[in-house]
This record gives sequence, structure tokens and C-alpha cells, in this order.
Amino acid sequence: MEAVSGVVVSNLVVKYDDLVAVNDISFVAPEGAVTAVIGPNGAGKTSTIEVCEGFRRATSGTVSVLGLDPVHDHHQLTTVMGVMLQGGGVYPSARVIDVVSLFCALHERGVDARELVDLVGLSHRSRSTWRQLSGGEQQRLSLALALAAKPRVAFLDEPTSGVDIDGRDTIRAIIRDLAADGTTVVLASHELDEAERVADHVVMFRSGRVVASGSLQQLRAAVDSIRFTSSQSIDITGLASTLGAPVRLVTETSYVIESSSNPQVLALLAQWMSERGLPLTDVRTGHETLIEMYRRITGSQS
Repeated sequence: MEAVSGVVVSNLVVKYDDLVAVNDISFVAPEGAVTAVIGPNGAGKTSTIEVCEGFRRATSGTVSVLGLDPVHDHHQLTTVMGVMLQGGGVYPSARVIDVVSLFCALHERGVDARELVDLVGLSHRSRSTWRQLSGGEQQRLSLALALAAKPRVAFLDEPTSGVDIDGRDTIRAIIRDLAADGTTVVLASHELDEAERVADHVVMFRSGRVVASGSLQQLRAAVDSIRFTSSQSIDITGLASTLGAPVRLVTETSYVIESSSNPQVLALLAQWMSERGLPLTDVRTGHETLIEMYRRITGSQS
């Protein structure tokens, strides 16, 4: 097949009767990159990805995946597509090595089942059944099944959900290696800290629309920011007036100052907090995080 952009979504609309789940969205997930699809529940992420996978028809608009139409060219697409579902969908009594061997045989892409089980860190559990695995181990198995196709495009739903620290490191490394080998990776996640560790590009959903898309570098604020925490509530309007820079609440106890990290701003922050007897902890400077970026762009505080 001719080399083209991995996933191209143009003016996509998805309706369920009178409900508009996806409202005229467009974005590109490039080849050889990890694109994180983020947003709250009900924002349209799942419907969009199901259309890209060819498991749901669009109401209008077009989707191209590796130059293929996901519905009309579905059989051809499934030979080079890996899909990781959060639910797994594996028969409870199926053994790890058996189900991975079956998927490798079905795809006929020359993938060795035992090597794949080892890759996701489940060699010691190869004879265990799905029901005997922990939630994190089930996620690893689901990833292995998605890799059985030796995919050129991979759709991964919450790949690190419920996975322990070592397992997350393993999954992140696999995802980065997939992209380095030229695979288009589309990753849907609510864990923005995790997504930021592997993502090259981001597509932000809100209320059925794409509110921003592009590389992390493109979407980050032009200036550096200062982040800090305080165990007590603070008057962000008063602090902003003193600093001459916007101050935003990120979580219950963390704040971000949209200003370059120059010594004068830091000194004013420390003085203002000290004068009011407010604790100032975990002061960090640099580019905003993905969660801060999402909240800035969407205006969300949740």
C-alpha cells in the first residue's frame, strides 16, 4: 500500500437517533507517532475510534486509515490493524499462551506467540487462565492480542489502566517502539500523566467536538509556567494582581502561574504566600503538563 498519513478524519458526524455524539470533527493521527485522544466520558472519543476501526458507520464525513475506508475496506484493514479493548473480551477459561497462539495463527503475520507473551511480561503466567490474571495482567494480555497482527495501525484503549509500575514501564516502552517502527498508534486515555509520557500528538475532545489537535509542542503555551502546591486555599485573584500574571487552580491544592520562571516572579510568590501564612510547597518551573494544557484550552477545572 502507498505510504499515507495514518488516520485522517474529516468532518465526521456520528448520531444516535437525535443525539449528536460526534459533531463535525477533523484531525490527523500521523504515521510513526503516538496520538493521544483525551477528553471526559461522553465527549465522543469512543464513537470516533469505533468509526476509525470500522466497527461503526459514520452519519456523515469521511475517515481514512492507512489510505483505506474502514467500512468498505474492513477486511483488508483488519489484517494490519491491532485493537486493544479495555474490557479484554477473552473467554474466562482461556489460557494466556493458548489465546495468544490462536490470535497469532489467525493473523498469519509471522508473530511468535511465546515471544509476544514474553514481550508483555507474562511468561511466568503463560499457563494461567484469563480469570486468574490480575486486572493489570489482563491489560498486558489485551495488548499482546493487539500486537498479534504485527499492526501498522494500533488503537489502544486505556492501555495502562490498573497496571502496576513495572507493567506501565513495559507498556510505555512497547508503545514507543511501535511508533519508532512506523506504526500509527492511537491511544485513548483518561490518565493524562501517562498519556503525556508516550504521546507525540494530542486530540482533545469536549462535548462531541475536537477543541484542539496537534503536537504537544504546538499546543503548549508559548511561555513557561510556574507550578506550586499549597495545603490551604488561596486568593488566586489577589495573587494574580500582585504577580501581574494569570493564576489558575489545577487541582484542589495545586496551582499554575502563566508566566516565565524569572526570579522576580518567584520572589513575589514566596513573599505573598509568607505574608499570609500560607504553605508553599513543590514549586516547579517549565512547560505546562498535558493536564494543565487540557484545562487551559477547555476551561475545565475537573
